[in-house]
Amino acid sequence: MNTILQFMKRNYKVLLAVLAISVGLWSFIPKTNVEDPEKDKLLIELLTYVLEKGHYHPKAFDDNLSKGVYKDYIEALDPSKRYFLQADIDEFAKYELKIDDQILNKDLTFFDLTYNRLLQRMKESKSIYEDILDEPFDFTVAEEINTDYEKLPYAKNEKELKERWRKQLKLTTLSTLADKLKMQEDLKSGVALDDKKKKTDKSLEDIKDKTYEQLEKEARESNLKSLNEYFGFIKDLERKDWFSVYINALTARFDPHTSYFAPDEKERFDVSMSGKLEGIGARLQKKNDYTEITELILGGPAWRGKELEAGDIVLKVAQADGEPIEVVGMRLDDVVKKIKGPKGTEVRLTVKKTDGTIKVISIIRDEVEIEETYAKSCIINRDGVKYGIIYLPKFYIDFENKDSRDAGKDVAIEVERLKKEGVQGIIMDVRDNGGGSLKTVVDIAGLFIEQGPIVQVQSAAGKKEVLSDRDPKIQWDGPLVIMQNSFSASASEILAAAMQDYKRAIIIGSKQSYGKGTVQNVIDLNQFVRGSEYGDLGALKTTTQKFYRINGGSTQLEGVSSDIVMPDQYSYLKMGERDVENAMPWDKIDPANYQKWNKLDNFENAVANSKIRIENNPQFKLIDEYAKWSDSRRDINVYSLQLQKFREEQRKLDEANKKFKSLKDYTNQLPFATLDYEKELLKNNTTLKEKREDWFKTLSNDIYVEEAIKVLDDLQPNGGIKKGLSSKDKKEKLIKS
Repeated sequence: MNTILQFMKRNYKVLLAVLAISVGLWSFIPKTNVEDPEKDKLLIELLTYVLEKGHYHPKAFDDNLSKGVYKDYIEALDPSKRYFLQADIDEFAKYELKIDDQILNKDLTFFDLTYNRLLQRMKESKSIYEDILDEPFDFTVAEEINTDYEKLPYAKNEKELKERWRKQLKLTTLSTLADKLKMQEDLKSGVALDDKKKKTDKSLEDIKDKTYEQLEKEARESNLKSLNEYFGFIKDLERKDWFSVYINALTARFDPHTSYFAPDEKERFDVSMSGKLEGIGARLQKKNDYTEITELILGGPAWRGKELEAGDIVLKVAQADGEPIEVVGMRLDDVVKKIKGPKGTEVRLTVKKTDGTIKVISIIRDEVEIEETYAKSCIINRDGVKYGIIYLPKFYIDFENKDSRDAGKDVAIEVERLKKEGVQGIIMDVRDNGGGSLKTVVDIAGLFIEQGPIVQVQSAAGKKEVLSDRDPKIQWDGPLVIMQNSFSASASEILAAAMQDYKRAIIIGSKQSYGKGTVQNVIDLNQFVRGSEYGDLGALKTTTQKFYRINGGSTQLEGVSSDIVMPDQYSYLKMGERDVENAMPWDKIDPANYQKWNKLDNFENAVANSKIRIENNPQFKLIDEYAKWSDSRRDINVYSLQLQKFREEQRKLDEANKKFKSLKDYTNQLPFATLDYEKELLKNNTTLKEKREDWFKTLSNDIYVEEAIKVLDDLQPNGGIKKGLSSKDKKEKLIKS
């Protein structure tokens, strides 16, 4: 989940006292090389100090915190309880109430014990699963498995642990085998397989004639391959990676959004916030000992060069005219570091192509923009009326470069483009938008009002600040709809809340948004220590403030309630901030001074019309029914390991699912189109063209966008009660509502 970041200059004021004192505490550490444990002790000292002095609501380092850290940490190390024995847990439990003291004393005894034991158990597990998957499973035996790992006890001994592994591996193999048998039966009966199945199973060409024994062996081999890749990833993890797990078990006790960023994680966070990086523009993944190119980023130097391709295996990396360094068997993060580099520099990759040939490819690094990060828009021309949709995946910003693009600037550009197209209404789509920069959400909200407060921010000391739009210009004064869902959080909620309080826009979507009403600040820990003998210490993202709506209420826990609630598949699942342990409480402060927008004359009618449409729409009724059905299946954790019984259970599940098949097949028949300025770009850019077509296809299957368009219809000057209501009964119902 992305989190709100205050504009850096504003936020650093909160921790000036911490910074001032810290110079005296840590600036005179001797400049000598130290082992990782010494660096870990320094890291603990820095983190505990900043947490105690800088967190909005710091926790006491006591037995209660110790118990929480212990629980979270052990669960993070072994969530499915397939590594540790009960004897290990009994040994660990001696420290359950001592972790707070160990943290304050920079004592690593508990961490060292768990870390070394985990490595031992993982090494043992590798031989366990290899032995189990070496022999065929007997799927005629009547047995079952319970996958509710949270309630499952730890294995008492090695024999019990092996039996647990056996059942888990049998289940995953059984699932794969059942799919293969179903495909085989479909092929023999002449049922056409969909493209997705063809892509996910390359053995489909000859699956029709394979024996049961061959399919069972293939299922085991597939399972083995997946586990080998997983353990290959685990093997690449270093002590510092597991120490980050330990530290984050501590930070999570303060609140869900306070966390430690190791150096590599901090770099990834910065990229996600700005949408930019310097490198070749390729996504990589580890496959056993090899590093594979999985995707070329649109517009990046690798994409422009047209030599590197998805599927290429990187064998060696050289810097300009330097000696090539072999990267086979190297950690993925280390390979990435060698390939990335400053704009304008050269990197040479020795790659093995998909046809087996070896090729050396020279690439000049450049700034790479990750297109998926940025705002985009399209138009719907329907019955002579044009509407625009702006999709904003996050509230991005580059804190290091104020002249760089950010969400506020880009949305302003998209609004201008839509105005040139002659749109008569705009939809802001912030579904699944987890937040980002507080500055950009203030800028975006300011596009739709004359001027006034957007959000209130309060520090731990109770000092309140009102962040306002001070520009009297209104970039868009027409009908506005904001689409949100259960995963719209933080900055998304600020935008929706402000527009709702001003009564400037109609908010449609899930019953409530996520409910994150806290502000985080990213603190670079390296600033506390002079010299670089410890290397990069990473950063701490910590909660420093809470934000409030301009009406005084908090979005914390409660989120933003939609004006128009549309059923979705997550309607009955617990997945908001209110369902997260250690979430900060809801409260309220005095409202800000603001004036409501009085130019949406059909506001109430539009809301009422939509509610009637949703209530009477069979597709929405089916979505709600599916959500209830999905929720009812959450507690089903017991599965048969007998092939015939398992397949019968899957058949019944497929049968029940048929009722909801029309949800996936739904199309709204709306004509989505590219803006005029982009048409020329698409002629010469097939990749961008494909991405836009994929987006339009997604939109065409979206009933929520269709309803948003109808709401815009009702918000038109000639809309309202006359539109969407065809019977006297509906009109009477509308008036009563």
